[in-house]
Amino acid sequence: MKKIKNLLRTLSLVLAMAGLCSASAFAITVTGTVSDETGEPLIGVTVRVEGVQGGTVTDIDGNYKIEVPDAKNGILIFTYVGMNPLSEKVNSRQIINVVMKESSDVLEEVVVVGYGQQKKASVVGAITQTTGEVLERAAGVHDISAALTGNLPGVITVQSSGMPGEENAKITIRGASSWNNSDPLVLVDGIERDMNSVDISSVKSISVLKDASATAVYGVKGANGVVLITTKRGQEGRAKIDVGFTATMKTVSKLPDKSDSYDALMMRNKAIFHELPIMPSSWSYMTPEAVAYKYRHPANIEEFERYPNVDWQDYLFKKHAMSYNGNVSVSGGTKFVRYFAVIDFVHEGDLFKNIDNGRGYDAGFGYNRINARSNLDFSLTPTTTFKVNLAGSTGQKRSTWPSDGSSFNQGNWNDQQVWAGVYNIAPDVFRPIYSDGSFGYYPAFKSQVANSAEILATGGAFKTTHTSINTDFVLNQDLKFITEGLNFQAMISWDNRFVEAGRGVSDLYNSPQHKWIDPATGIAQTETSWDKTTMFDYIPGNKWTVQGGGVQDWNTVRNLNYQLQFNYNREFGKNNVGATAVWTRQEIATGNMIPIRREDWVFRTTYNYDDRYFVEYNGAYNGSEKFGKGYRFGFFNSGAIGWRPSEEKFWRSLGIDNWWQELKIRASYGEIGDDTGDRFLYMDQWAYGGNTKMVSTGYGNIDTPTVWGDGSIYSYYRQSALGNPDAHWEKVKKMNLGIDFSMLNGLVAGTVEIFKDNRDDILINGNDRSMPSFFGQTPPTANLGSATVSGYEFELRLSKNITSDMRIWGNFNMTHAANKIKFRDDPELKPAYQKQAGFAIGQTHSHINGGFMNSLDELYGSPIHDVNNGSRLPGDYYIVDFNGDGKVDVEDSAPYGYSGTPQNTYNATVGLDWKGFSFFVQFYGVTNVTRDVNLVSFSHNTDNVYKLGSWWNGNDLDGEVLLPRWYSQPSAYSNGTQYLYDGSYVRLKNAEVAYTWTDGWVKKLGISSLKIYLNGNNLWLWSKMPDDRESNFSGGSGSGAYPTMRRFNLGIKFNL
Repeated sequence: MKKIKNLLRTLSLVLAMAGLCSASAFAITVTGTVSDETGEPLIGVTVRVEGVQGGTVTDIDGNYKIEVPDAKNGILIFTYVGMNPLSEKVNSRQIINVVMKESSDVLEEVVVVGYGQQKKASVVGAITQTTGEVLERAAGVHDISAALTGNLPGVITVQSSGMPGEENAKITIRGASSWNNSDPLVLVDGIERDMNSVDISSVKSISVLKDASATAVYGVKGANGVVLITTKRGQEGRAKIDVGFTATMKTVSKLPDKSDSYDALMMRNKAIFHELPIMPSSWSYMTPEAVAYKYRHPANIEEFERYPNVDWQDYLFKKHAMSYNGNVSVSGGTKFVRYFAVIDFVHEGDLFKNIDNGRGYDAGFGYNRINARSNLDFSLTPTTTFKVNLAGSTGQKRSTWPSDGSSFNQGNWNDQQVWAGVYNIAPDVFRPIYSDGSFGYYPAFKSQVANSAEILATGGAFKTTHTSINTDFVLNQDLKFITEGLNFQAMISWDNRFVEAGRGVSDLYNSPQHKWIDPATGIAQTETSWDKTTMFDYIPGNKWTVQGGGVQDWNTVRNLNYQLQFNYNREFGKNNVGATAVWTRQEIATGNMIPIRREDWVFRTTYNYDDRYFVEYNGAYNGSEKFGKGYRFGFFNSGAIGWRPSEEKFWRSLGIDNWWQELKIRASYGEIGDDTGDRFLYMDQWAYGGNTKMVSTGYGNIDTPTVWGDGSIYSYYRQSALGNPDAHWEKVKKMNLGIDFSMLNGLVAGTVEIFKDNRDDILINGNDRSMPSFFGQTPPTANLGSATVSGYEFELRLSKNITSDMRIWGNFNMTHAANKIKFRDDPELKPAYQKQAGFAIGQTHSHINGGFMNSLDELYGSPIHDVNNGSRLPGDYYIVDFNGDGKVDVEDSAPYGYSGTPQNTYNATVGLDWKGFSFFVQFYGVTNVTRDVNLVSFSHNTDNVYKLGSWWNGNDLDGEVLLPRWYSQPSAYSNGTQYLYDGSYVRLKNAEVAYTWTDGWVKKLGISSLKIYLNGNNLWLWSKMPDDRESNFSGGSGSGAYPTMRRFNLGIKFNL
């Protein structure tokens, strides 16, 4: 009996201990919400218990519910694509809400590639990618091309103007390898479209494809690189509303610094004194200092108008102009349909002042744009998706009435005169507007010295409206019932673009009264003293007319695209096989032209073994109507390989993976065709009109054949251009070697690329060929050129979590790309330095100066000039006789500096995130670039003096620039390289301070997140250039362009 009692006691003790143990490991049900850093719920996050099979996923509101066997020691694991995995110890909690952060592991990033997506780890081509959020950092910049600056290695952007609606940058990828065209192919959701048709708020990602492996699937149009813009799409879940608004204050960045009237007159005296030995008559233009003093300090209104001292920059421009941007988007969806819709409005204000013209209308510049987009995804069946993309854009630019009546052109000298005051008009030549309302003019050079105030005030109002409507219909069918991993996609897109111009106020042939006061005599001179009809005093009336404008039929674009695509991707154990086959056809026409047709058959095959070894092969069979039989179609192909040593066993066995987590080495080589050039190159072309010569001298009138003059009265057909039946594709061989790395657990990551492009059979236009004049006709276009471009890229990304709430990060990249012409159809007998072969595309040429000639001995010992040699003086440049023939002439112009496209670009962005606070600055710079800025003091014998540096003074024999001439005219060679500037610069491109609220009072307002930010664009500049234009492709070398801007931006973003 005693033994039984002991046994029962033992059992009781065991049960009690088991009960205690079970009490410490009892099961619990945990619920919670998973959201991102903005507070937005995440749908489809995988939630599981560590060490337990199975799990759950979050619903459309980010909620989850899961059973945890061990309430105290259980650990929940949260995983989601693009987010860092997160683990959370339960500690007997029944509610656990977590916030997931975006992954900094670049090799896990999903990259948009040609006709699909790939993990960065498996990409073997040269592809770089950024997001719409990064582009939004470009404060107050609404053009995607301008916002890209510095954000992607290998992408070179050059800006030239700040005109509202025309701030787009010229994009070059890895330098130009052809003189015909260097623009990349831009695709929006897979279709060739203008970047301006997309607002930044609609952009999900931008991928840039750079090497042959990445671009080959786009055929001939991808020879200069490809920019893929992917717009946002809806996700299954509740409706999400995003609202954004910015107000931007714009000011002038940098304009040429000019002397005022007093200083200019004193400098004119110095210039006159310098040239007296060869131009004694210049003495009559000397100005006593007492008279010059009146320009700066007039005693009364009479002296104020007689002795002008106009600060044209201050007179024409406001202190600042305002721009605004607002957008609203809604996204979400159900299992049947997902949607994303956005409307975006941009207003760009004008920096020019509104000068009262007394005529009842406002002139000037401006830009308004509205973009709307709707992307819909319908799940018709579990395997069938139908997508509909509808997008529209309408933008209206306002300007003065253009000289050609068609469109305002910053490259047209007449249109440039609206800002000529800032660049070319002297401060003392006239008052912009006199007290009696008449406008100033300069009788001596009326055709060359314009009054910008008059042009701005009475130039009318010309409105140009660009409207585009883009539609895409995409059918995606999963064909796994045939074989696993097979997919089919069909797409048709139809785009239309219309341009309406000429709407507004035409005020042509209605000149105001012009007046000039001779400062020497004080006598006023008017241009029109009386009305030629009434014979009374001239009084300009309001004779302007309202113009309704019209659609420019010749500028209407129709773009029809078809596409059929098969995709196959399947894993067989450690083997992953992928294939893509695409057929595309494009029909595009402008105006009433016969549509241009292009057809491409392309394919891509990929193989991946165990995420370690990668092989890719691409091919494209392209057709072009530009070439004749036998050359119309071409097959171009490329291949790439990749290896991830970091996935090898030795990497782990040696312990390298403890500090160096990822390394991938990749290489690619391929050939791509390019059909850049005019249409129907193989055909002779004929024109109608002209007359046969009937006398020994003179010709008939070709433009008006009915006016036969001394030619035949009969018109005829004539051969206007010769065709070349052997014209064929330009061919680009692209080579690329790249390394991707990530180490120290994501602290450091980056990419290194080395590349080289060889382009052969470059087409040379007939006008550029070396053909003797007695050939009698413009030679045909021919494949007679070759060029190469080579360089390297480097990108380094840093990210360090100091605490759970604080992160510092940085992004640094550098690109070097230099091109050289290997062969061009240069005249055989030309000296090597005059040929284009052997130098960069667009190489700058100039007469080379060898320093100042400080004495008459040095002057007499220098080579003579073949023009105006007697006008040379000490203080002029010694101009090198480059060909050594004893004289300086046009043959001595030689290569100098670089081209107008920078060879080197640099970017450095650093930032700090702490709780809701964020801050970053971005610096951007370029080197190895030459820019021509031809700002000549005293041009047209006016007192327009630029502050370009200290003048040679003849005393200490020092100086930075020539002492300019007032009246004497040395040869055009005498300026040497003075107006060729080192175009290098460093600028504070962007900076931002922001705070984001995701909890507390914003939640009570029904707002998921709220961000308020202050940022700036182009805030600081270091440069030797006299203005802040990066090139002259808008405007002129000496006549300038609409000023580039510095921006200060206040913005707010919130989502509901």
